[in-house]
Amino acid sequence: MMKFVEEVSGIGDLLQNGAVLRQVRYRVSRFQAVAEGSGLPIPVLHRIEGSIDFDSSKDPEEWIGTALSLKLTDGRILAITLVDSNGRIHNQGHGPTKCLRC
Repeated sequence: MMKFVEEVSGIGDLLQNGAVLRQVRYRVSRFQAVAEGSGLPIPVLHRIEGSIDFDSSKDPEEWIGTALSLKLTDGRILAITLVDSNGRIHNQGHGPTKCLRC
């Protein structure tokens, strides 16, 4: 079971292999896995959903489906995948390997 943890928005850097592709406006919701019954968090499992301001007339379609990173205004760097040309982003996996600040 996943529990909503936080939603953040702002302007950050979209990265690929550590290089800045461009600045983007973002909205990110983070969910944390919790154990059924006890409700205790499972620290290594999370899900990220949200969007960035992808512009299909200017931004390369090759970014879609590629492993990217998003540097948030607070300094955290989240691993993301751009899902479609509407700017939808997603990632699910193990916490410490996805949030480079942990």
